[in-house]
Parts: sequence; structure tokens; C-alpha cells
Amino acid sequence: MTAHKGLEWFGAVTAVAYSLLVASNTGSEVAGFALLLISAAAIGLWAYGGKHRGILFLQFFYAAAALVGIYRWL
Repeated sequence: MTAHKGLEWFGAVTAVAYSLLVASNTGSEVAGFALLLISAAAIGLWAYGGKHRGILFLQFFYAAAALVGIYRWL
């Protein structure tokens, strides 16, 4: 697996983990939003490298949502 493909899958797996943590309502929301931020960075790097501009744009929104989520839960 190339590093480029690894970013895609790492981002996807961390996004799934984020979703499960936030949905579980177990007090792990800050960790979940941190995973969303990490996911957005990984998928953003993957999108930039592959010239997927629409996905890259979307990752800026996800990163902003993660920062808002972290701020609101702290």
C-alpha cells in the first residue's frame, strides 16, 4: 500500500471511529472530535495529492466542525 493510499484509509477509519464515539454519548465527544480533525487532515492531504479539489474543500469544513466541537465540549 502506498503512503498516498494509506492517508485515504487512515482518514476513513478515523472518521468511522469519530462517528461511533460521538454517537455513543459516553462522554468521549472531545476525543471523537479530535479524531474528526485528524481524519480531515489525512483525507485533506490525500485529496490535495490526488487533485480531488471538491473533497479537499469538504475537509476544511470538517476540520472547522471538529474545532467547534472540541471548543464546545471543553
